[in-house]
Amino acid sequence: MKGFLEDANYSIGLLDEGATLADVIDNCIYEHTHTGKKAFYVGDLGKLVRNNIQWQNVMAPIKPFYPVKCNSTPGVLEILGTLGVGFACSSKSEMALVQDLGISPENIIYTNPCKQASQIKYAAKAGINIMTCDNDIELKKISRNHPNAKLLLHIATEDITAGEEMNMKFGTTLKNCRHLMECAKELEVQIVGVKFHVSGSCKDLQTYIHAISDARCVFDMAEEFGFKMNMLDIGGGFTGSELQLEEVNHVIRPLLDVYFPKESGVNVIAEPGCYYVSSAFTLAVNIIAKKTVEYDKLLPSGVEQTRNDDEPVFTYYINDGVYGSFASKLSEKLNTIPEVHKKYKEDEPLFASSLWGPSCDELDQIVENCLLPELSVGDWLIFDNMGSGTLGEQSTFNDYQRPLIYYMMSFSDWDEMQDAGIASDTLMKNFFFVPSCIQLSPEDRFSTAA
Repeated sequence: MKGFLEDANYSIGLLDEGATLADVIDNCIYEHTHTGKKAFYVGDLGKLVRNNIQWQNVMAPIKPFYPVKCNSTPGVLEILGTLGVGFACSSKSEMALVQDLGISPENIIYTNPCKQASQIKYAAKAGINIMTCDNDIELKKISRNHPNAKLLLHIATEDITAGEEMNMKFGTTLKNCRHLMECAKELEVQIVGVKFHVSGSCKDLQTYIHAISDARCVFDMAEEFGFKMNMLDIGGGFTGSELQLEEVNHVIRPLLDVYFPKESGVNVIAEPGCYYVSSAFTLAVNIIAKKTVEYDKLLPSGVEQTRNDDEPVFTYYINDGVYGSFASKLSEKLNTIPEVHKKYKEDEPLFASSLWGPSCDELDQIVENCLLPELSVGDWLIFDNMGSGTLGEQSTFNDYQRPLIYYMMSFSDWDEMQDAGIASDTLMKNFFFVPSCIQLSPEDRFSTAA
């Protein structure tokens, strides 16, 4: 189970009723403290099972297609494949990963808005026909390299907030859809549906109403050109919160029932990524260096200084950063706060602190300002909700050591898979038992991937 992120071989620990994920983290920290203090993840694959059940209870019959770029670790992909989830791939390597799991091409869509011709040819050879398109240049490229392609027209949504204005936005306008259909007709390319995407940071759920209404207009437009459309992709943006899922469902369900009823033959799909994996992974990092800094240099601009000048202010450097597990910090706010692993008294004083990665790069700041007890080199910090964004990617920082992953699942989640008849023999070979006693040697508790 201690495998690097690209390793295909892995194991999943089955937790005894008396064992918890917190116990696993404690024991892994104990091991790493004595063997090298590397950063590591603990992944609760049972969370994927529970999230899938929640999806089926709230969102069915909308079929989920998991975006592989969100977390491409082998345990995640195999569990989701076993659950019958489809996959949304953005590259040749991602398509190859899910194909190696035996996933049918019908359950794979190629969603990169800017595709390389060589990768379009790869999709054609692999029988992966469904892909997205939002401009005529991309349409012509697809027609040259994939004669059997079935396109989803990616339409834009009006969900830009003040904080997102500089982000890349994809999708075409309703007006341009007519032009794209004219081009597709001339090039003899099939258009089979519509895709849109609403950002998870979008607070106005009315955006879904406008997007679904626009999609209906595109479907009606397609009838004029003789296209038989049968798929609607409502994209991602699902945060993982059951409340958010229910709120989205409450908004979209009436419109789907009116515009795309069951008898219409339109299959509605979605691309939940963070929803499945974000809360399933916890990251443990080690403090490798520490220094005292001037308080006014730590404060964000515009924040008034209120501390006592006698209080120390600390900067901590940890063995993971934005060139590794915190890469998403370069483009968005960190959605988790650090938790100190060691026990400390409730009345112990807290000090202004900042956290930095190991690169000594000015961009490698993880937490700008937080309150922590005084820590020492060698102490551990825990970050929850770290399952999406960088797991499976190659770092550009040469000295970055990719964290190990410890996959876990509770017996109740394992039983759920067994009862549903979705646990394949191949997958079951990856499981091993973890007793409630945590004072065991690594050889007894964990197997090592080659």
